[in-house]
Amino acid sequence: MKERLTPQMAQASLARSGRREFVSLFRHGSLEIEFYKPDGIDLQQPHERDEVYVVIAGSGQFVKGTERVQFQPGEILFVPARTEHHFENFTDDFATWVFFYGPDGGERTGGKPTE
Repeated sequence: MKERLTPQMAQASLARSGRREFVSLFRHGSLEIEFYKPDGIDLQQPHERDEVYVVIAGSGQFVKGTERVQFQPGEILFVPARTEHHFENFTDDFATWVFFYGPDGGERTGGKPTE
């Protein structure tokens, strides 16, 4: 188990994995942390669990359902389970942490940003 993850460690793990775009780095209970760095186009499909993206580097557009927003490093993007989503028009350096959690189908209650 890794107690510490860095973008550099994640990029090296991705390179060693032989995968092109993502690598799973940590699991604890229902939590799974991945490093995701799509190459030119994001072809992902909806996931069975809720997820949170924390953008490490790069910028572009994030599409979730009918919503489209600009994103930049440091942003947090939430996607409920089974929701169509993808990144578009992103810079070559784009990379993000992905946090999957909870049961298949997602959590039962919705959330809103608190101020």
